[in-house]
Amino acid sequence: MQFSIKAGTPEKNRSDCVVAGVWDGRHLTDAAQRIDRAARGGLSAILKHGDLEGRLGSTLLLHGVAGVAAPRVLLVGLGKPADLGPKQYREAVRAAVRALADSGATDAVAYLAEIAIKGRDRAWAVQQAVSVAADTTYRFDQLKSKKDNRRKFARFAVGLTDRASATDQRALARGDGLAQGMALAKDLGNLPSNICTPSYLARQAHALAREHGLKCQILDEKAMDRLGMGALLAVTKGTREPAKLIVLQYQGAPRAGRPVVLVGKGITFDTGGISLKPSAEMDEMKYDMSGAGSVLGTLKAVAAMKLPVNVVGIIPTCENMPGGNATKPGDIVTSMSGQTIEILNTDAEGRLILCDALTYAERFDPVAVIDIATLTGACVIALGHVATGLYSNDDALARELIEAGQAAWDRAWPMPLWDDYNEQIKSPFADIANIGGRPGGSVTAACFLAKFAGKFKWAHLDIAGTAWRSGKEKGSTARPVPMLTQFLIERAGQR
Repeated sequence: MQFSIKAGTPEKNRSDCVVAGVWDGRHLTDAAQRIDRAARGGLSAILKHGDLEGRLGSTLLLHGVAGVAAPRVLLVGLGKPADLGPKQYREAVRAAVRALADSGATDAVAYLAEIAIKGRDRAWAVQQAVSVAADTTYRFDQLKSKKDNRRKFARFAVGLTDRASATDQRALARGDGLAQGMALAKDLGNLPSNICTPSYLARQAHALAREHGLKCQILDEKAMDRLGMGALLAVTKGTREPAKLIVLQYQGAPRAGRPVVLVGKGITFDTGGISLKPSAEMDEMKYDMSGAGSVLGTLKAVAAMKLPVNVVGIIPTCENMPGGNATKPGDIVTSMSGQTIEILNTDAEGRLILCDALTYAERFDPVAVIDIATLTGACVIALGHVATGLYSNDDALARELIEAGQAAWDRAWPMPLWDDYNEQIKSPFADIANIGGRPGGSVTAACFLAKFAGKFKWAHLDIAGTAWRSGKEKGSTARPVPMLTQFLIERAGQR
């Protein structure tokens, strides 16, 4: 989809459709009032008949409105002015874009970004309008034999009644860059595991590096073995697919600038290994590489925005399969850090590949390290599908991520990382056990990772509840690409 800003009054715009808002109680926004005056009260007359009350997310498509240059006018309900916050604004934009996609229009101009939103400015509204429009129109149909050849809604413009400022244009570019990053993360997540293998992720990393001038290095199993990555290699022993360690470096700032390192869990399919999962919904374990997808998506967004910041992406990727050579419960392995791990459950594999990747991150002298992983079902029980679980050994870093999530409307919630929980992951035979039982399962998983993150400021994002949707709307959400991108925008001083 193409995005732009169009300045000018809505009644004179000649796009396929103009979009304006209506408040609860049939009160018109400024843009809708302009259209109403051009139509000599035509909108007001229609609304008096009760066709649209202004309830949040409701829409009404009108054709051939007198005095209006566009052949269509779409009215979208905004609810009450006092209630219009970030969530409500996004809902209104999403409802409008859905109606536009079904209208037959190929392009539209939406006059919604100038509406007052609690706690947000116009630049935020512009950026969100673009990213929400892209998210709403995203479709994954690459593997369908029959394509939808109907006319598609392809061009979305943010309408402004005054001239667009440099800030507005920058917000538009950021929304577009974020949309590109989210689309990449979604595509990778939605691909089946017989296509999206560790080798496929490595090829996608190379393609991203070529497109945006990133440095890319792919370590094979022999290289990982030489580094002593016994924890990561223990996970991949039961599969025929070779594991990879993907390293991508984006340099947007001087070389002397210490990088932010993003570490993404890349289990391209998780059977649980010898600790085999139940078969119900196991197909969704193709999403267990969503942390890897979010790292690639974030790097694409950052590169598209040309942010002045240095970022390193590290992706340990493999399959977790049962097999004659698979790691067994009770096996003890030595991690790259030298710490020994008793593997009590082979389905707790994400922390095993991440711990070696965290140790590998030390060589980049990072200013901060953030790992992203669909790590525990326990986090889904704790926070549902609304908030990402956030753990950190640095309070300031945690606050940055929480604030970035609020700004991007991709929210996280802080969870405890207290020493008390370490009692649960003690082992009588090794330095540490890879599980600590059912109580506080998400916390003990984070405590495990913390033992490999003591040399830098570190945060762990458990996205098991937020990385994808199940049911009728099943698919990748691309979270937490918006949060991470906003965090890096802030780090670059580019708020």
